[in-house]
Amino acid sequence: MDQTEYMHALRRDGARMAEAAAGRLDLQVPSCPDWTVAELLRHTGRVHRFWTAMAEQALADPSTFEHAPLPDDAELVEWFAEGVETCAAALEVLDPALPRWTWASRKDVGFIQRRMAQETAVHCWDALAAAGRDEPVEQALARDGVDEFFAYFTADELPTGLPAAGFHLHATDGPGEWSVRAVDGAWAVTHEHGKGAAAVRGTASDLLLLLWQRRSPGQLETFGDEAALAAFLTGFDLS
Repeated sequence: MDQTEYMHALRRDGARMAEAAAGRLDLQVPSCPDWTVAELLRHTGRVHRFWTAMAEQALADPSTFEHAPLPDDAELVEWFAEGVETCAAALEVLDPALPRWTWASRKDVGFIQRRMAQETAVHCWDALAAAGRDEPVEQALARDGVDEFFAYFTADELPTGLPAAGFHLHATDGPGEWSVRAVDGAWAVTHEHGKGAAAVRGTASDLLLLLWQRRSPGQLETFGDEAALAAFLTGFDLS
């Protein structure tokens, strides 16, 4: 996906998130049980504003960014929607290759463009779920999200006892396969077809939501060693 596609996704899913939240700010978010919908919007809106500043102002030290005061509930949905558009408008005109601070190994605007689309997609799903709507992440964005997840959200230390055969994820609604193994103390991910100690089949959206702990393995089609699969799914840094 390119920056135009990411910004289209950011605007689309930001609008869906705002629409789902309107009039429902006090609902609990099942996938983020410590949050109400209002808290979900505040979190995501602050994320948008932080990364907009990092990209536009080329801040070298993230600690120098100061968040403005948060709005009250009466203004929250509008504040969130304004932040989505500000973020998209800023990021869509920047060259993805421009160097920028990020917490990841990739340090450029392209990482931020992708991260904002992916962050918003998953939290859009959260907001929709709170409203009783289990709607999938768009297929191409979800497939890209699985790639991003394996690239940047693996924990530094692997879970112990992982089988050498590794694991296989297979998208059922279009292209998308991932073979994941532990090699020399690190995750190795390829897009080849194969078998592993455990395998999971589902839509690209469901695979992404599984990795982000929004789905359980029992909600997808699984094969092989269930205990090994459970250990595999704990091997990621979601903090």
